[in-house]
Amino acid sequence: MIEKRKRKRVHNSSENVKSKNAKTGRRGVRREGGSVSKPGHVEAVTLFEVITMGRSAMQAVIDDWIEAYVMDRDSSLLDLISFFIQCSGCKGVVTAEMCQSKEDGDVMSKMVEDLDEVSGLQYKKFLAFPWILTVTWPMDMDSMEYPLIQSGQYGRWFHSEFCEFVSVLVAQCQHSVIFDGYLMNALMSLLSELSNSYVRAFRHTCTLAAVKLLSSLMGVALSLSVGIENSQKLYEVQKKKPGRQKSTPQLERIQKKVTELEEKKAEIESMMDVLFKGVFLKRYRDVLPEIRSMCIEELSQWMKLYSSIFLNDSYLKYIGWMLHDKIPDVRLKCVLGLQSLYGDPLLMPKLDLFTSRFRERMISMTLDKDNEVAVQTMKLLVLISKTSSDVLSPDDYKQLLQFVYSSQRPLASIAGELLFSRLQAPESENQDGLNEEQAHKQPTVVRLKALLHFYRDSELHKHVVYLVDSLWDCGGSLLKDWPTLTSILLQDPSSQSPGLTQAEKGVLVEILVASVRQASEGPALAGRSGAKKVLSAREKKVQVDDCTKLTEHLLLVLPMLLSKFSGNGDIVSSLMKIPQYFLPESPEAGNSQAVSSLLAEMRAILDVHSGPAVLEAAARTYLSLCGEDTAWCSMAQAARDSLVQDWVDHLTVLLEASRQGDSFSADKEKTGDILVALKRLRAFHNCHDLSRWNLFELLAPLLSAEGVPQEVLLEVLQCLCYSIFWSLHTSNETLTSREKAVAQRLQLRLFSERSHRYLSHPDPGVRQQAFLGVCDVLTAHSYQLHVWDPTSFGLLLFTPSPKLQMALLTFVCANVFAGSDCDNQSRVSENSEGERLEDLHKRRNMLAAYCKLIVHGVLEMSMVAEIYMYYMKHYNDFGDIIKETMCRTRQTDKIESARTLVLCLQQLFVRLKREQESGGRPQPGVQTFTSIKELARRFALTFGDLVKFRECVVMIHRNGIEFVFQEFVQTPETPSPPYLSYLTILGEFSSKLLKPDKKTVLSYLQKHTAEHIVDLREECWKPLVYYRASLLAVTEGEDAVSYASSDRKPYLSKNKLEGSKSPAPFSPVDSKVSKVPRSCFSPSHQEKPRDMFPVPAESPAKWPTAEGSVASSNAANEIEVEL
Repeated sequence: MIEKRKRKRVHNSSENVKSKNAKTGRRGVRREGGSVSKPGHVEAVTLFEVITMGRSAMQAVIDDWIEAYVMDRDSSLLDLISFFIQCSGCKGVVTAEMCQSKEDGDVMSKMVEDLDEVSGLQYKKFLAFPWILTVTWPMDMDSMEYPLIQSGQYGRWFHSEFCEFVSVLVAQCQHSVIFDGYLMNALMSLLSELSNSYVRAFRHTCTLAAVKLLSSLMGVALSLSVGIENSQKLYEVQKKKPGRQKSTPQLERIQKKVTELEEKKAEIESMMDVLFKGVFLKRYRDVLPEIRSMCIEELSQWMKLYSSIFLNDSYLKYIGWMLHDKIPDVRLKCVLGLQSLYGDPLLMPKLDLFTSRFRERMISMTLDKDNEVAVQTMKLLVLISKTSSDVLSPDDYKQLLQFVYSSQRPLASIAGELLFSRLQAPESENQDGLNEEQAHKQPTVVRLKALLHFYRDSELHKHVVYLVDSLWDCGGSLLKDWPTLTSILLQDPSSQSPGLTQAEKGVLVEILVASVRQASEGPALAGRSGAKKVLSAREKKVQVDDCTKLTEHLLLVLPMLLSKFSGNGDIVSSLMKIPQYFLPESPEAGNSQAVSSLLAEMRAILDVHSGPAVLEAAARTYLSLCGEDTAWCSMAQAARDSLVQDWVDHLTVLLEASRQGDSFSADKEKTGDILVALKRLRAFHNCHDLSRWNLFELLAPLLSAEGVPQEVLLEVLQCLCYSIFWSLHTSNETLTSREKAVAQRLQLRLFSERSHRYLSHPDPGVRQQAFLGVCDVLTAHSYQLHVWDPTSFGLLLFTPSPKLQMALLTFVCANVFAGSDCDNQSRVSENSEGERLEDLHKRRNMLAAYCKLIVHGVLEMSMVAEIYMYYMKHYNDFGDIIKETMCRTRQTDKIESARTLVLCLQQLFVRLKREQESGGRPQPGVQTFTSIKELARRFALTFGDLVKFRECVVMIHRNGIEFVFQEFVQTPETPSPPYLSYLTILGEFSSKLLKPDKKTVLSYLQKHTAEHIVDLREECWKPLVYYRASLLAVTEGEDAVSYASSDRKPYLSKNKLEGSKSPAPFSPVDSKVSKVPRSCFSPSHQEKPRDMFPVPAESPAKWPTAEGSVASSNAANEIEVEL
């Protein structure tokens, strides 16, 4: 038996043939300090235990083992064999018997691996000449954790120490017993046989040992090669000496030594070949990915270290084949191994055929689903392009360079490195006639032009920030050369230098802005992952230095750029973003003349342009400059106030001239001026508090006027919405009296009433803006009520009118969901995909705005029931919004949220029944019974935690039972409730009931059905059978369909039930089983099978329950009733 605690082996007739223990079993272990423990005073250790003691102790024990091997090699060899068995995690028994010849046919027929079912043990018998070894182990070993695969630090530590042991063993044996023709043969036989076992532990551990043994032997072969080379050099030196100094015996000794070293090297190479063919060729395609990765990783090292033998096409093909492996780690090991090979220029000539054969596969692996494999493959291709420029074709480069726009930043950065290497300026560029400054800028200009050409040819004109981010790590010096960038933009074209086109200047401006943003904010980009989120102290310092440099330069140059490109709105909108990244602590921030010049240019541009991009950029830039901590705060605020005051004055004059009582009258030119002023105020009101100009009082009358153009109405609605937002946001400071609070509530009411009116406006844009505006305002008001500071004078409660609430719901159903049906047809019509997505985005915004009213408690939770009806029908477009609404409302009030789900299902069911009864044409809001049932199933899936939502599920069942049986009076014309089929829908929630609640719900159902005559053979009562079967099936672990369709046949009851006519209050009561008199059943049906749902003739309290059957004791007047 092999144990881990101490080395103890029993040698008898059934185990090892030797009768004495190995010498190392009685020896002390040399410790780190070099002292030797006295025999008899320390506990003996096994080779397996010594791997826990460090390299020096390992060397000492292996030296002792070598001494023991010299004296008694058979016993010591069995010690080494036991070591590998133990490292495999095997706690079985190793039995050995002698073998006289490898060629004996009877011996080879005994080499088996099988299972003894009688004893419950597995055994493997194999030849490790001169031994026939039999390893016996428990049956469950293949499923247990062996040391190599144990998780955590222990597994990693054991792997390294095990590999170290094999390396030290070969290193200590390389000058002695490794060439005795006995040790290595037995060891190679052992590892080859165990690596071929179907037991995972043996196969994994011994494959690792074999490949590490081959790597260690390779080290011995390399040292022998060095010895051979040195001896040959010495031989040549001695041979070239003059006759008197030449020593023939010495030459003979050197030649003999060379011969011996070559023989040893050949023997080592023979061992390596045996291990490669016996282990690697069988295991590199092993079913275990760890083994495949290990083999490929070691093969790469062999090619690198011993290229004379292993670096050829016959070995490279294995790496090429494994590039197609389905496991990412195996593909990664292949790529990493190839990186080490292609990184050595001396090895490149031997890789030509491999490169041409697997080039397409390597290029395709840049699209690998595993990000790390794709990144390392791109690094490999960059390495190949640097060492050999003619390997990749122009089409290959075109494909690879597109990865600069990848969503994975590591992959994009490597592609950016490849792109930057191809942007290098040629050395032969003509620099005659250029001064020193121009000659310094010339390489940068050439690279920038090449970058502009690449961007133009890639045809991705909205991804400049991603291109800059990809080039930032390798080409930061180029992108941060802001003086050169701005000088190119400010340069006037001449005959010698034609300059850039207007489109190229626009792209260069975008590159300038993107580089400024990158230097200020870092690589965090929307839609791109893998960026470093936390900057180091050094990186923060570099960031501050870059911000200081860009502020000092661009604060002076930006006014000139704005002045030059003032006529181009696209370029100006980009340039006006730059001041947002200025560093207020910069020394140049105190330059009031530069700041004043910048503000003057910005005002001049705003007087000319009124496009949304320019206005938005200007508003955000003024917001950044007006910050309280900035040095230019006072100047920027004064410039902004002056600008807004001029706009308000101009708008006031225009409106006074255009309003005539309750009507609006203005010509086209004046309407255009009003629209421009409103756009400017709306853009600035979005970022700045303009409450002091009383825009609400100025613009509110336009909502009551007749004849206002729809473009003006859109801007007015948005301005009024922003005005109320700022009023609510600053309510803690501005509401100092009740009069101000009342005035604010009047504004809310006025805006809500006017928006209600415009929900039916002919223009869809006005309708949508009115809807979004009133929803956002009501949501903001509700939020301010929750965060209101009780120490100050608070907001007054404002509740939307019932008409407005119903109008909002009607608007959502008509414009969000009803439009989707039409959209399904328009997808194939003339509408483009972009227009369809834009329309979907608008409808999602409207639905989200309405759902926020429900979540924040502005509207009753029952108002969302109509929205839930569309959950399945429009799941792809709006399912995420509706599901999130369910989750949020459930967090607020889970009982009320469950009632909303019930209300949704019941409304759908009632509509379906009415349509069926009327027999008319299908209505658009009516769904089929199957779709309602599927919707209920989806609702049931949202109740994940059965204990947490126990009350909700019970309430759903109770409400559903009452919905079916309430106010039902049984007559010959109506033998069953009209809504009885709703129980089939309700059965979808039965699986969410806990076991005690199943009995309770079943009892509650029985109390309602006890008042009526129930004939389960009739088709009209089938839903009741299904529902009750769902409750019982859940209890018994079945499904409702299989339970209801079983062989249990129902009885027919003809007698009217007696007893209480009203059900008892709902409570978790366990009804007791009772005896049912024979007289309650029709005589004509007494011989039929027992009823699965009997109708008792006694009071409802005597119903049988789901507990089981009632057995008769006196069988004279009683029978058994089986549930």
